[in-house]
Amino acid sequence: MPKLSLQMIRFKHIVVALLLSVFFFFVFCFISLHGYIAWVLSNPTVAPLYSNPALAKGLQYEDITFPALDGSRTMQGWYIPVEGATKTIVFSHGYGANREESWVPMYDLAHYAHSLNFNVVMFDYGFASQDNRDIATGGKKESQQLLGAIKFAKERGAEQIVVWGFSMGAGTALQAGLTTEDVDAMILDSTFLLEPDTLYHNIKQNIDLPRQPSLEIMELLFPVLNGTGLNQIPYAKVKSEDYPFPILFMHGTQDDKAPYPIAEELAANQTHPLSDSWIVENSHHELLFREHPREYLRRVSAFLGNVHLAGLEEIKQSETASK
Repeated sequence: MPKLSLQMIRFKHIVVALLLSVFFFFVFCFISLHGYIAWVLSNPTVAPLYSNPALAKGLQYEDITFPALDGSRTMQGWYIPVEGATKTIVFSHGYGANREESWVPMYDLAHYAHSLNFNVVMFDYGFASQDNRDIATGGKKESQQLLGAIKFAKERGAEQIVVWGFSMGAGTALQAGLTTEDVDAMILDSTFLLEPDTLYHNIKQNIDLPRQPSLEIMELLFPVLNGTGLNQIPYAKVKSEDYPFPILFMHGTQDDKAPYPIAEELAANQTHPLSDSWIVENSHHELLFREHPREYLRRVSAFLGNVHLAGLEEIKQSETASK
C-alpha cells in the first residue's frame, strides 16, 4: 500500500509538471506572438524611391537635408520651389510609405500644390529613410522630424505654412501642432492616431486576438522594442485639442485602418471658423483622391483659398495696428 501511494504521488507530480510545462509554453508563444507583432509594427517594410518630381511631373526640385527639430537625426527630402512664392506646403506621408506614397498619389498632389503657387517640401520620416532607417514610433520621434521640415520651410522664406498629412502622417501633424506656432493650416487625409483603440483595431484586422490581455502586453512590449510607450504619445491631448489654426479633415467611412468616428470627434473639437470636415461615404483609407478626384481638389482648393485670404487679412490688420 505505501509503495502504491508513492507511485501515485510520483505520477501526479509528473502530470502537474507536464501541465505546467504546456501552460508556460503556450504563455511563451502568446507573448512571443505579441512581441513579433510589436516588432513588425515598429519596423515597417518601405519601398525604395522609384522616381523624383522632375521625372514624374517635370517639376524642378532640390535634394535637401535638414535636422529633426530635436537634432536626433538628419532628414532627406525634396524642395520644389515656386519663384517669388512665400507660402509652402509640407507633405507628411503615412506609415509604411516614403515621400512618394504612390497610392495617394503624392506626385499628383505635389504638382497640384505647385500649380497653386505653393512651394513644396516632401521628405522621408526616419522609418522610411533610404540611408539610415529608424524605427516607427507612432509620432513621438516623427513629430520632431516634421517640426524640422516646418523649420526648413520657414528658413526658406515661407510666411504661410500648410501641413498636408496622410494616415499616421496626419496624426503626427496633430502631435506637432501641439507645440509649434509656425503652422497656419493643416489638411488631414485619413487621420490615423496611434492609441489603444486603433492599435487593437488594426491587430484584429489580421489576427483575432482578445482585447485583454493583448493591449496590456503590447503596451509593455512597445517601450522595449522601439523605446516608445503608448502613454508617451499624446493621443488624449490631441483628441481634446481645439487647434488655433484651421484644419480640413477628410475621411472615408470604409476606412479599415483608422475608423472615421475619430476624424468626426477631432473635427467636432475645432472652433476655428475655417476648419471643416468631409466624411466620404464608402471611401477607403488614403484613397479619397483616387476615388473622388474632382471633389477632393475642389474642397482642398477652397480651403487653401480661404486660408490664404485670411492670412492676407491678418497681415493687413497687423500693418494697420503698427501704424
